[in-house]
Amino acid sequence: MNTPTSNPHFQGLRTIIYHAPDLDKAKAWYSAVLGIQPYFDQPFYVGFNVGGYELALDPDASSTPGGKSGAVTYWGVVDAQTAFDRLISLGAVERSAVQDVGDGIRVATVFDPFGNIFGIIQNPHFSLPKK
Repeated sequence: MNTPTSNPHFQGLRTIIYHAPDLDKAKAWYSAVLGIQPYFDQPFYVGFNVGGYELALDPDASSTPGGKSGAVTYWGVVDAQTAFDRLISLGAVERSAVQDVGDGIRVATVFDPFGNIFGIIQNPHFSLPKK
């Protein structure tokens, strides 16, 4: 059995890139959602370090399909309902309400103001290793 540190090929999830046609507006919205400023901020790409993972914003539609054509990424949260309510209060639109999918796992998705699907997951079975 491979542990996360024994796999020589994959180091784990690193980055999700969302399409952001209005980069300044997207940067402001995600700064409010995440409660942090980007670590990388250029006119062609903005990156946020979210607990050791990157949420990236790219204004080039050809490189990052948004909305229904993009992948669904679920960001870990402590309380799914609280996180969901906060996202809605910041201007996200409900895609799927918080639902218990079994074994203590709760998920929900919203559309961000730019049409991307933003998922949240409360999963007591996964946690990042302590550093």
